[in-house]
Amino acid sequence: IIQDRGDVPDALQGAFAKRGITVTPEEIALWRGASKREVVRHFAGERSTAKGSDLDTLVAAIYADFNARVIDVYKDVPPIAGAETAFRMLLQSGYLLASSTGFGHEVAASIFHRLGWEGYFAAMITSDDVAQGRPSPYMIFHAMEAARVANVAEVIVVGDTPLDLQAGTNAGVRGVVGVLSGASKEDRLRPEPHTDILSSVAELPTLIASKY
Repeated sequence: IIQDRGDVPDALQGAFAKRGITVTPEEIALWRGASKREVVRHFAGERSTAKGSDLDTLVAAIYADFNARVIDVYKDVPPIAGAETAFRMLLQSGYLLASSTGFGHEVAASIFHRLGWEGYFAAMITSDDVAQGRPSPYMIFHAMEAARVANVAEVIVVGDTPLDLQAGTNAGVRGVVGVLSGASKEDRLRPEPHTDILSSVAELPTLIASKY
C-alpha cells in the first residue's frame, strides 16, 4: 500500500555495510516481506564472527540503523495510487481492514501517522508482535485476534511478495491475493499458491465485490 522504490533493500545494505557486512540486492530480494529483524539476524549471524551476546549487540545496532534510515526515507514516499480509495470503499461495504508488515512498530507507526491511516484499520500488526514473521501465518492470526475475527474462511490476505502469499496459504484463509503494484513482478508471484493476481491493490474492491 506504499510505493516501492527500492528504499528498503538500500537501507538494509547500508546498515549492513556500515558494520562491514556485504549483502547483495539479489539476496535481500529473497527476503522481501520478511521480518526485518529476522533478516538482520540471519545475515549478521552468517557473515560476522560475533556470537552470543556480541551477536545480539550487533543485530540490535544494525536493526536500529536500518530503522532510522527507513523512517527518514519514508518521510515522503507516497501511497500506491488508489489504495486509500480502496480502503474507504471496502469499509463502506462493511469489511474490516487489518495491516501487517515486516517492519517493526517504530517504522510502521511513523508511516501510518504521517498518512493519517490509523483510523482505517481494525488492527495494525508488525513483526514486533509475533515470534516468527512471514511465511509463518502468525501476523495474520494476530490480526484476526485483534479484529475479533474467528474464522479464516472470512479472511482475504493481500500482499506484494512471495512470502505474503506463502503466509496467506499457511493461514488457510479464503483468499490469497497477489498485487503487482508493490515489490514483486508477476514472475515472482505467479508461481506461489494464490487465488488471484491483481495489477494493483486499487482493484481489490472490484475483485471482492465480484468474487467474494
